[in-house]
Amino acid sequence: MKKVSFAEFGGPEVLHLIDAEEPHPAPGEIRIAVRAAGVNPVDWRVREGQVLGAHPIELPSGVGLDASGVVDEVGEGVEGIEVGDRVFGEGSSTYAEFAVLSAWARMPEGLTFEEAAGYPSVVETALRVIREAGVRSGQTLLVSGASGGVGSAVLQIARDRGIKVIGTAGAANQDYLRSMGAVATTYGEGWVERVRELGRVDAALDLAGSGVIRELVELTGDARKVISIADLDAPRFGVHFSGVAGSVPEALAEAVGLISRGKLHIPVEKSYDLAEAAAAHIDSQAGHTRGRRVLVV
Repeated sequence: MKKVSFAEFGGPEVLHLIDAEEPHPAPGEIRIAVRAAGVNPVDWRVREGQVLGAHPIELPSGVGLDASGVVDEVGEGVEGIEVGDRVFGEGSSTYAEFAVLSAWARMPEGLTFEEAAGYPSVVETALRVIREAGVRSGQTLLVSGASGGVGSAVLQIARDRGIKVIGTAGAANQDYLRSMGAVATTYGEGWVERVRELGRVDAALDLAGSGVIRELVELTGDARKVISIADLDAPRFGVHFSGVAGSVPEALAEAVGLISRGKLHIPVEKSYDLAEAAAAHIDSQAGHTRGRRVLVV
């Protein structure tokens, strides 16, 4: 089968499409014929060799956590899923023609494979950081870097829970944030004052790692009310860096419910062929994503 792999840490040029042996599921796992794979920032962070305790790897390594596809092998002890089912979920080395998933759910009606591949890690992360921030209905959450996949999920989940969201993004993404239910403002010079004019901030999320931790602490008045998924220096400011996933099966179940109720939709900004994984990483690292980027297999 074809698979994207890297044998050394580095830039996107270390990614190569290779011929590899097909994986097979262990007990409690399933294998899918991959139709699409989500491109997440953690993918290129791991490729660069960044120290992420939740994702230790050995070289050479495959790439990717999220995928959608059709079940073609079911591991021992797995119940409630059959060969031929359309699923989305999380596993390992999902930039490939076949991948093993450790967590999955049936795809909701009306969702394409490309769309479905963009949800698993994104929704788990969004649910986790909202919980860790301790923000409740009637309060205001500030989201820095709100237009990407996790931001898109946070905005919609928060709205469904009665939480007001102030989102920062580039000028081109202001209407997009508003369409997701956020009060939108641009980052850049004067952004702290612009946020203050919009009212009190009860908690804040750093989703972009753009060096704004100090300002987020200032706006909330409490480092414990700030969560980062993108700035490894966050603990220097007393801010929690959230890098360890919670229950992916529970997150997928909640995602299915939200999608089925019409409360969650994350658009696919751009799709790439499997051989274009390096280009997908370059674009992901450049930021300014509106929704998700996925590889089509």
